Amino acid sequence: MGQSIDRRAFIQRGGAAAAIAGAGALLGSPASPAHASGGERHRPHRKLKMHVGTQRRAATAAVLQEFTRHGVTHWVGYPPAPPLAEGRGYWLPSEVEQTREFAEQNGVTLDMVALPLLTSSHIDRDPRPAIMLGKSPERDRDIDDIHKMIEACAIAGVPGFKYNMSLLGVLRTGEVPGRGGSVYGQFRAADLPRDEPLTRAGVVDADTFWERIDYFVQRVMPVAHQFKVRAACHPQDPGTPPGGYRGITNVLSVPGGKGLFTFLSLHKSPYHGLNLCVGTLAEMLWDPPREIYDIVRRLARTKRVFNIHLRNIIGRRDDFMEVWPDEGDIDHARIIRILAEEDYSYNVDPDHVPDHPDDPGSKQAYAHGYGYLRALMQAVEASR
Repeated sequence: MGQSIDRRAFIQRGGAAAAIAGAGALLGSPASPAHASGGERHRPHRKLKMHVGTQRRAATAAVLQEFTRHGVTHWVGYPPAPPLAEGRGYWLPSEVEQTREFAEQNGVTLDMVALPLLTSSHIDRDPRPAIMLGKSPERDRDIDDIHKMIEACAIAGVPGFKYNMSLLGVLRTGEVPGRGGSVYGQFRAADLPRDEPLTRAGVVDADTFWERIDYFVQRVMPVAHQFKVRAACHPQDPGTPPGGYRGITNVLSVPGGKGLFTFLSLHKSPYHGLNLCVGTLAEMLWDPPREIYDIVRRLARTKRVFNIHLRNIIGRRDDFMEVWPDEGDIDHARIIRILAEEDYSYNVDPDHVPDHPDDPGSKQAYAHGYGYLRALMQAVEASR
C-alpha cells in the first residue's frame, strides 16, 4: 500500500475512459413487556454503526477533549496545510499520520480528512482554483497533488477525505433573530443582488459545470479506488435560482435529474461518494418535509454516503433560514432512524449552528448539537 504508482499511466489504463422524551413513540418503539415473570424483561438492542462526529478544527489536545466530553468519538481532521508558496500542494504521509496519532492519543478516531484544495470557498478567493475553472495544465497539477494526498491517506491509515466542487461558496443573503437571542443565517433568492459582476470563472452553465466535474471524477476516483480511500463530495450550498447567479448554475444542488444521483453514476466505485448535508439537501427541495426522507433513504442505500452533516432549516428552496436542529422542518429523529435501517456506518456531524454573542467560537451551540445527536442515536438504538 505504501508504494507509489505512476498515476497518469494508471488513469490512462483504467480511469479516464420531538424532543427526546417523545422519541420512543416517534420511532415506533414497543412498550416494555409487562411484569410477566415478576420483573421487566429485557431484550438486547442492536447497536448502531454510525457515530457522533465533528468536522471542527482542533489544534490542541484541549479541543479534542472538548469533543469527547460531549460524546464525539469520530473526527474529520485537518493535516497541516501544504506550503503552497514553496510549490508543494499536497500532504506528506508523515503529516497525515501525525494528525491521526494526535486524534487517537486524545480518544478520537480520525475517520476522514478535509482536502486543502477544493474547499467551500468562493472561486474569487481560492488560491488554487484551476480544477473548478477547468484550466489546464494547472488543474492536472492539482489533480496530481490530490493523487499524492490519497496515497498519503492510505499509507497513514486514514480511510477517507472530503471536498467540495464550489464556485460560489456558501451563499446567504442575511440574518434573522432566533430563539434565546441567537442569530440564524437566511437565504432568499429574491434578495440576491441583481447587479453583481461575473466571477473570474465567467459564465458556467450546467453543461460546462458537469464537464469540469466529470473531468475531475474520471481522473481522481480510479486512484481513490486503487488505494481504497473514500472520497466524499459535499453538495453545493444552496441551489442557484433559474438562470443561475453571477453567470453560474450550481448542478450539485438538486437530488434527481442531473444532480446527486448523476454525480454518483459518473464512476462506479464504492469509494466515490458523498458528504451528504441534510440541511443542504432540504435547501434543494420545494417541499422538504414531504420529499427529503425518501431521498435520504435512497442515497443511504447506495452505500456511498461517507459522512453526514445534520442541520435543520425552516423553509424551502430559494427561501429558508438555518435554525437549531430540534426546531426546523426536518425530523432529525426520523433521519437517524432511516440511517440506522440502512446500516449507515460513518459520522453524523452537527453543522452550521446558530450564532450568539455570548457564545464565541460556537462552543455552546456545538455542545447542544453533539448532545442532541447522541440522544437521538440512543433513542433509535433502544427501539431496535
